[in-house]
Amino acid sequence: MVGTQLLHYKIVEKLGQGGMGEVYRARDTKLDRDVALKVLPSDMANDPERRMRFEREAKAVAALKHPNIVTIHSVEEDHGSYFISMSSRSSRAGGDSDSVAPAPAALMTTRKPRAARTAFVKARSVGAAGA
Repeated sequence: MVGTQLLHYKIVEKLGQGGMGEVYRARDTKLDRDVALKVLPSDMANDPERRMRFEREAKAVAALKHPNIVTIHSVEEDHGSYFISMSSRSSRAGGDSDSVAPAPAALMTTRKPRAARTAFVKARSVGAAGA
């Protein structure tokens, strides 16, 4: 996917992957900023249940506000590719410009284990953590 574009996001580099997707650093060409994109793998994108879980994950994280949790910008689809756009660490206060915050489980950083545990408990309370 590196070098391609999803909607107005130009994919710059792959940062990692987990059970529910691959994470890329991308450039938002509309707002001229760096973002992270979590892309649902194509084999999962064809499964309506997986797409619902992917969206639930985004909604759960979007409901949380904490400096160690990414900000969800949107859930998008482009020609069958489903993805979540979110803040990158470089776009958040005190961030490291060479990395982004999302981790496979609930898109949370683990630099602050207590904050991550608290966020997970809060996400669970809205019914979608770990989905």
